[in-house]
Amino acid sequence: MATPKKKTSKARRNSRRSHNALALPKISKCAKTGMPKLSHRVCEESGFYGKTKQVFEVEERL
Repeated sequence: MATPKKKTSKARRNSRRSHNALALPKISKCAKTGMPKLSHRVCEESGFYGKTKQVFEVEERL
């Protein structure tokens, strides 16, 4: 089985792994209700995408 000729340095190893970090989801506020929502998604509270485009009607909660 093949083995490395030279030891990989910590800097080279870490720079190779620099792109492996997980990103946190981007959270923004709904323009209508002010509730937190995921960016580029429809708000579950109001049914709006952005300020003007209503995607679905929201039923009243008891």
